[in-house]
This record gives sequence, C-alpha cells and structure tokens, in this order.
Amino acid sequence: MALFEYFPNYIWNLSVSIAMESGAQLGEIIDMCQPIRDAAANGADAGTPQFMKAWAAMGDKLLDLAAEDEAKGRKFSASNKLERAALYLITAERMQGHGHPGRTETYAKAREAFDRSTELGKLNRERVEIPLEEGTMPALFTRAPGAGRKPVVVFCNGLDSCKELLYWTRLPQELARRGISTLCVDQPGSGEALRLQGLPVDPHSENWASKAVDWLEQQPNVDPMRIGMTGISLGGHFAPRAVAYEPRFASGAVWGANHNWREVQDKRMAREGENPVPHYWGHVHWAFGAKDQDDFLARSEAMNLNGHMDSIRVPFLVTHGAEDRQISAGYADDLYDQLVNSPRREKVIFTLREGGVEHVGADNMAYGRDLISDWFAETLGGATA
Repeated sequence: MALFEYFPNYIWNLSVSIAMESGAQLGEIIDMCQPIRDAAANGADAGTPQFMKAWAAMGDKLLDLAAEDEAKGRKFSASNKLERAALYLITAERMQGHGHPGRTETYAKAREAFDRSTELGKLNRERVEIPLEEGTMPALFTRAPGAGRKPVVVFCNGLDSCKELLYWTRLPQELARRGISTLCVDQPGSGEALRLQGLPVDPHSENWASKAVDWLEQQPNVDPMRIGMTGISLGGHFAPRAVAYEPRFASGAVWGANHNWREVQDKRMAREGENPVPHYWGHVHWAFGAKDQDDFLARSEAMNLNGHMDSIRVPFLVTHGAEDRQISAGYADDLYDQLVNSPRREKVIFTLREGGVEHVGADNMAYGRDLISDWFAETLGGATA
C-alpha cells in the first residue's frame, strides 16, 4: 500500500492523500487535480498558486451548492457539502507559503464553512478556547455519549496540520464510540494559534498541554483521573514530552514517532528525506517565530526527546509507518527503548500487510485510528466491544 501518486512530487501527493483520508470525494479530487497536473512538474513550490486556485474553486462551488440546500431546509446535506468545502479550502491554504496572496482569506472562509457545518449538521464537536499564559489555544471538543464523567484524550497537531484535520482523522469519532471524549487542539505554532494569534511553537509542550488539563478538570463530564494525550506527526515530539512532564496524564500514544526532530533538520538540509509542505524552510521559520535559518536551528535545539523519556511513568504506545519517507522508523525504536519506566509500553510498526506504512498513515489511516482508539480504551477505561 502506498500514497495515491497522481503527481510527480511527494508533497502534492501527500496533501491529496491526506484529503482523501479526511473525507474528500474521489470525483472531486479528479476534477481538482487534472487541470494542475502539468503545473506539478515545475516542482512542489512553484505550482502551488495553481493548486490553491483549483482547490479553492471547488470549495467555492460547494459553498454555493450548500447554500442552495440550506435555502430548501436541507441542512444535513448542506453540512455535508460545507464539510468538504472546508477540507478543500484548508488543503489549498496549507500548500501556500507564508504571506502568499489570498492565503488569509482562504483560511477564514474555510473556518467559517467548518463552523457552519457543525451548526447545520448538529455535529458532535464544540469549538472552545483554552487560556494560555499568552493568548488562547482554540480547540474542538467531541463528547463521549452518555451521562457521567468520561475519560478524554488531548489530540495535538504536527508541524502543519490544524484541529479540523485532527477531527477529520475520525479518531474523535472512534474514541467517542469507545466511551472517550477528545479535545483536538491548535497548539502554539499550528492552526489558529499561529495564523490568527502569531503564537510560535513551544518545544516544551507541557506548558500548553498542562493548560488543556486545567481546562478539562473544570468540565463536569470529564473524569480528571483518566486524561490521555496523543499527537500526529510532529505531535510525536509534543505528546511524549507533555506526558513526561505533566503527571496528570494517565496514558499516552504517538501517531508517528518524532524522537529527534532537530536531527531531522540536518538531514533535510542535506536533502535526505521528504518535506511535509511546500516552501518548507519559510514555513518552519514562521511556525517557530524565527528571523532566519540560524535562529530557527537554535530554537529547534529543544526538539529532541533524548534524556526525557524515562520520566514517563504511565502506559505509552508508539506507532510508525515502515515506509515513512519523512521521519525514519528508527525514531520509533529510540522512543520505545527509552520508555524504561512506563508500566506498559508497546511499539507497532505498520507494514505492507495492513497498510498505513507512509507518514502518519497518509496512505491508510484506518489501522492507526483503530489501534490508538483501542489503546486508550484499554488504558483509560473505555470499551473495545
């Protein structure tokens, strides 16, 4: 199993595959991608304005179709179209460099469509804002059904994702099915926190993760003794670091290990491994609030989990794709091997037998989604059947 490789470069194919895993319709994917296939031959960075134009146009069409449904009182159908419009607009925006013309407007339109879809579809996600030392951490709260206090998992972004994409992994839906709530967060350096508040990455993720726990402890339908933490992609740094230094987390997991991300930057400068987004260096400078490459490299020194993982004293799951072209599966070994004080540690490398072999299962998220949901059900007191 591999990525859906329609274009001649990895970055565009990754973006398309993530969209497909997030609820895109194949016919709409084809309609958006066919006209820009030639543009991709110019390189991942050069053709992104055409990419944005094609995907935003489909988003706009779906906004119009949703408005027609809503005018007829067909709110569920309108919600379905708004959901895909938001996905395509977010995908278009995510591919642009910082400051690219139209990027800010596209993001605003995507967020508005997403919030409208929540309302019209009566979807199980509530937008909340968690106070930080500076600014807030916007989040989506998906509640487990039923009365009483439920376990909950904090789910954080990687380098270039957003809380909406976290929701679209369908991990919150699978956790809810198992009796567990989910808090998808736009932590500093990602999503709204970066785009609308200018909050840069904080490598010491316990700083903002602890604020999420503070907020959850105040919720009447949350069991404060059963709070877990997971992250996707670069969240494979943030989640373990947070679990190591925030003792209120009862369980942890990573959807892709990211044990020494500072070292990954040296490899990328040497042209080893694939980048996750076009305009990569511009993106990381923006996300870290760095003025130049030297400043970025200095700020990213702390993105290294060596010497920290022996502080984890709760169950912890490490997952990784065997064919990950961005982050070596060897980092999953490093993380697992250093979990020496975890009472229950597990490592699962997804192989060609089941799929999910690419970076964070972009080729097939089903296996990671099921495994992580079951892990938290077993370690936080949910149900697997």
